Amino acid sequence: RGGLALLAWLLLCAAAARPQQLGEAVAPQQQARQMLLAVDLSGSMSEVDMMLGMQPVDRLTAAKAVIADFLQRRSGDRVGLLVFGQRAYMLTPLTLDLAAVREQLRDTAAGMAGRETALGDAIGLAVKRLREQPEGQRVLVLLTDGVNTAGVLPPLKAAELAATERVRVHTIAFGGSGGGFSLFGVPVQPGEDVDEDTLRAVAEATGGRFFRARDADELAGIYAELERLEPVDVDAAPVRPRREAYAWPLAGALALALLAFAMPAGRRREAGGAAA
Repeated sequence: RGGLALLAWLLLCAAAARPQQLGEAVAPQQQARQMLLAVDLSGSMSEVDMMLGMQPVDRLTAAKAVIADFLQRRSGDRVGLLVFGQRAYMLTPLTLDLAAVREQLRDTAAGMAGRETALGDAIGLAVKRLREQPEGQRVLVLLTDGVNTAGVLPPLKAAELAATERVRVHTIAFGGSGGGFSLFGVPVQPGEDVDEDTLRAVAEATGGRFFRARDADELAGIYAELERLEPVDVDAAPVRPRREAYAWPLAGALALALLAFAMPAGRRREAGGAAA
């Protein structure tokens, strides 16, 4: 009986150690996007011709509210922020830290990158930053309210570069034409029209989509559509599933304990003597 008890004790110790069995390595798939958001900060983005809720706001404030909500739903995605005016700048590289992207976006202001609009340079900088990403995941979403008035790279030439590097460019024409609205009884007229033809040509040349948004609600609908357009299956880091194996030594210990108590007294003494 003592020998059975010792063996049962050893099996209990083995079960308490929680032995595990490793399975074959697998690479699970997850839905993710890797994209750059390019936001126009030219002077015209300060025009107050948008409504957010029931409040009149400038174009940039409306755009930031919609994009911040878009980022809030990007859990698991890698997103970067590029801004442009007279020049183009990377504010945030591709990152999983979307809170940092939202903070950088919140701190932007119209005119901080210059009063003019360098569409081509913005696309060119995005291509440079995205060319190292896996093919099929190189996505640029560009929002502007104007026409190309600055920079050294024409938008259509930049689109050719993007197409060569397999960078898909979705363009959003924001603000521009429309009837305006009344602010405290004073009619507010929209500013210069957006260059829709160029933005449409850029999108078509790169396999992207062109969108037109004249207010914040339409812009929100566009970013919702982009969620549907840009799901990309990517392999996550390989993992090896673990299977708990403590049940086997635990079951063995219980079986030995039951066997010891079920043995007749004489056989118990024999088992104990044999163990000695």
